[in-house]
Amino acid sequence: MQSGYLPARKDYNNCDMDSRDFRQSLTAGRPPRGLPPALRALWHAARGNWNRAHEIVAAQDGRAAARVHAFIHRKQGDIVNADYWYYRAGAKRPRSGIGKEWRTLVQQFLNRT
Repeated sequence: MQSGYLPARKDYNNCDMDSRDFRQSLTAGRPPRGLPPALRALWHAARGNWNRAHEIVAAQDGRAAARVHAFIHRKQGDIVNADYWYYRAGAKRPRSGIGKEWRTLVQQFLNRT
């Protein structure tokens, strides 16, 4: 195993982590291998690398990417753009705080099978 990597187990796109494992992985230099794009973007967002998180979701199609894209724009205060991406994801902007939204998204994407 290369230094700076935490292995991700397999399940959803080669990932079988729980939210605790995911949070612990934030101390590593790189995201765990095998994370799907939505979780990789959330990993980078949690570490404050908003540009990398945005690059990841902007290169993806689908509701998961749109949902994380919305979160990123909301976090950056760009509510009009965030609402566009919530619409594309088929979701409404949460009333909860941004931290809770991040935790909810991580849990949602980790639980996919």
